[in-house]
Amino acid sequence: MSLLRLSVTAVRNLHPVTLSPSPRINILYGDNGSGKTSVLEAVHLLGLARSFRSTRLNPVIQYEQPTCTVFGQVALAEGGTSNLGVSRERQGDFTIRIDGQNARSAAQLAEMLPLQLINPDSFRLLEGAPKIRRQFLDWGVFHVEPRFMATWQRLQKALRQRNSWLRHGTLDAVSQAAWDRELCLASAEIDEYRRTYIAALKPVFERTLSELVELEGLTLSYYRGWDKDRELSEVLATSVLRDQQMGHTQAGPQRADLRLRLGANNAADILSRGQQKLVVCALRIAQGHLVSQVRRGQCIYLVDDLPSELDEQHRRALCRLLEELNCQVFITCVDHEFLREGWQKETPVALFHVEQGRITQTHVHRE
Repeated sequence: MSLLRLSVTAVRNLHPVTLSPSPRINILYGDNGSGKTSVLEAVHLLGLARSFRSTRLNPVIQYEQPTCTVFGQVALAEGGTSNLGVSRERQGDFTIRIDGQNARSAAQLAEMLPLQLINPDSFRLLEGAPKIRRQFLDWGVFHVEPRFMATWQRLQKALRQRNSWLRHGTLDAVSQAAWDRELCLASAEIDEYRRTYIAALKPVFERTLSELVELEGLTLSYYRGWDKDRELSEVLATSVLRDQQMGHTQAGPQRADLRLRLGANNAADILSRGQQKLVVCALRIAQGHLVSQVRRGQCIYLVDDLPSELDEQHRRALCRLLEELNCQVFITCVDHEFLREGWQKETPVALFHVEQGRITQTHVHRE
């Protein structure tokens, strides 16, 4: 999949603009604060109906404007095109349109426009809370396992019921047992989907990482959220009193985590910033390979400030891996000279200069 056309209105400091991106490499360059990252943010809005820079809407919507709107024409992997549109209002309401019809949820957008984000906050994947790594894991499972979404919704419903009972004691014994059973069944399915996905991800991640940096002893493992030697039903039964004291369920897939370790240590505690960025890039590129294998449509990569934290050797290695994905990539940088060269001659590369919110496509001079 790739964006054939992108139209942006009232997103941060960007002037209304319509772009026709390259199906492969798109480099957005300009001074800090010019609006480069806002273009990536607009694509993110189109794919997920939310920003990656702010949980609040007001900073995203241009000053004194009631709404922001992003429209995109997408080339589908199976042929043909699809039209997507997202409009967000200051009050929090949003409208999603897919081929002229209102969509029910942002999950429909995510399925049609798989996005991978690599930005300065990517370190949080290693350093942050387990929730961030679960989101990374479940993004991959969602895109390769068609049954995941329905099972995940079952799990969330069962968790809400059990947590409500833990806080208020409003369920009778029969209902409590029924919801516990549903929670255990959904948890077993989610765990199996995640295990299968991790088994496929690990060798691709290790191979990708080896092309970026040598980190002997780095391991990736999966913790399912409860004791690997006990059934969840047993764990839930023996932890009821503690769960009641806490007011929520302590064990289950909602506590799962990905663990990256270097020897006996947490990798985030040992690796430099540059090494952490390369590990995160390897994880996200590996995910792109798996999505491409299972679904014919590739991810779209949003790479904000690619040169930062990386020397020329590692920049070139990362660009080569992105190029080999054969997908659409949007990259921001201050100086495009860092990134203009090094691509294969047959790879389409588009340059866009961003200045004070205005975007101009510039000519690419290539040897």
